[in-house]
Amino acid sequence: MFTGSIVALVTPMDDKGAVCRASLKKLIDYHVSSGTAAIVSVGTTGESATLNHDEHADVVLQTLELADGRIPVIAGTGANATAEAIALTQRFENSGVVGCLTVTPYYNRPTQEGLYQHFKAIAESTALPQILYNVPSRTGCDMLPATIARLAKIKNIVACKEATGNLSRVSQIQVLVDDEDFILLSGDDFSGLDFMQLGGKGVISVTANIAAAEMVELCRLAAEGKFAEARRLNQRLMPLHQHLFVEANPIPVKWACKALGLIATDTVRLPMTPLTDAARPIVEDALIKAGLL
Repeated sequence: MFTGSIVALVTPMDDKGAVCRASLKKLIDYHVSSGTAAIVSVGTTGESATLNHDEHADVVLQTLELADGRIPVIAGTGANATAEAIALTQRFENSGVVGCLTVTPYYNRPTQEGLYQHFKAIAESTALPQILYNVPSRTGCDMLPATIARLAKIKNIVACKEATGNLSRVSQIQVLVDDEDFILLSGDDFSGLDFMQLGGKGVISVTANIAAAEMVELCRLAAEGKFAEARRLNQRLMPLHQHLFVEANPIPVKWACKALGLIATDTVRLPMTPLTDAARPIVEDALIKAGLL
């Protein structure tokens, strides 16, 4: 469940910004048929920052319902207040989610001790497996390897999504973590293959939204140590890894999903705005080079 190609799923919306159930079903069916290992519902790519708590829970529960046991679902449950993250996590107890992905608190920039106490409190409030999520480019907060190692000793903290793009973090964390079963996942498509070659077990991927089968194959080749083949495939996907971030995620990937007919609209909620005219040919060219258009 926590290895291979895990998609950081977009949250499809209609023209008015309401969640589009028909498009959500289409996306889930696409990932089931493509062999995606699991879905992260309402993470950063799922626009967690612009959904209120009821909407957030509803999208996760709809995803579970539409997945109907065919693919594991991981709930995004991060917040910048510990009590808020605990409350969100506890909403999914006994719901059917297989675990939670919890981002470091954003904006308030806690110390490393604050990060430790934050994630410890969340883990102790639930029986659900917890995946730490470190993405300082979005949060302004960097969870260091020593803090990850401390947290890895807590029984239900089972993995870390590392999205710094700093490949030295893999070995730094591996040296410090005693538990051989603790899972390291890349949160950066651009360096994901290198991350796996260094010992990572998969990617929580934006690219997988539109190249699901290709990302499944990439992770399979890496797991089997077939890195020459993996690099050839990754080179074809590299324009996507790069240009799906030409504007803030998930603006480009939502546009790409619509262009490929996976969702009905590319609607995003303010303060996010649709892909600009200047960026559209860049994303379109990436789709063509990846063989998707």
